[in-house]
Amino acid sequence: MKYGLNMLQDGALDFVSLGALVHRLDPGIIPFRKANTCQIHVSGGEFNVAANLADCFRLQTGIVTAMVDYPLGDLVAERVKAMGVKPFYKHFEHNGVNGPNIATVYSDRGQGVRAPVVFYNRCNEAAARLKPGDFDWNAIFDAGVRWFHSGGIFAALSQTTAEVIIEGMQAAKAAGAVISFDLNYREKLWKISGGEHRAQAVIGRIVENVDILVGNEEDLQKGLGIPGPAVAAKSKLDPSSFFEMIDRVVEQHPQIKIVATTLREVHSTNRHSWSAVAWVNGQSHVAPTCELDVLDRVGGGDGFASGFFYGILTGESPEEAIKLGWAHGALLTTFPGDTTMATVEQVRAFAKGGSARIQR
Repeated sequence: MKYGLNMLQDGALDFVSLGALVHRLDPGIIPFRKANTCQIHVSGGEFNVAANLADCFRLQTGIVTAMVDYPLGDLVAERVKAMGVKPFYKHFEHNGVNGPNIATVYSDRGQGVRAPVVFYNRCNEAAARLKPGDFDWNAIFDAGVRWFHSGGIFAALSQTTAEVIIEGMQAAKAAGAVISFDLNYREKLWKISGGEHRAQAVIGRIVENVDILVGNEEDLQKGLGIPGPAVAAKSKLDPSSFFEMIDRVVEQHPQIKIVATTLREVHSTNRHSWSAVAWVNGQSHVAPTCELDVLDRVGGGDGFASGFFYGILTGESPEEAIKLGWAHGALLTTFPGDTTMATVEQVRAFAKGGSARIQR
């Protein structure tokens, strides 16, 4: 039982995520109020991890989600297929006027002293309509799934999405899968669905089923209601306050074996100091610190999670697993969009101390 986890050694799928697919409009460094062109990125906090594990790390992954039968749905489905992720869709018909829709995320990249700005149009979102009973979990898990993952973004979407997460986690547990959850606390989303009080009630029920938790200090405080440390950390890269909170997390949820997060000190939009920490079955681990020249920061946390999960799935040591997560998250900030363009060889080279020297 490495990591304190009883993990299946094989299965038809190494990893399955449950969450919402979205399309992100990205005008680059131009703010939306002056933009006239946008790139379209297919994303979703839960999907990104499955996509990264498939495309970069060459694992067999799946996504359980809503799909809308209209041109934007076709675009999103094509990108899911291109990333190598097996879909398990609940289909919805678009009425040609007001939905249901695949949500839109608007996010410019900022520049220098100007921070990125993120806002949403999640009106009549198909994924928010998902409810228990919409998926045949026995069919999904029948051939073997080693790991099941979801996150706080999907949990916040409606009164029913958290119930789908719990249903999926219970089916995953019965099938022998490891279960992870990324707290991913988004104040804008929880504000319109009950606020911090409801978030803690909902997430608390979900985390009862979880083996591996991803989340920073703010996620733990606002999403789980864990009291913060008495003394603030010296800097955003100081892991002491994070580790101080872990005892309280495990006291409330003793079944949790791993808690991990990134550490990021933002000097400007394009210059970050980057590290990561993990508490693994009672032991603390800290990744190196590096300086990032950031092209697009969106998805960096999902990049860390996928690299870290890959290390665990492939039996690496905790020290190596956190370095793989740290390295992949760092590389992901050098690409446009929310999902990876790295290769596992590049990730391993950077994790070992590789440089940006030209490759000939």
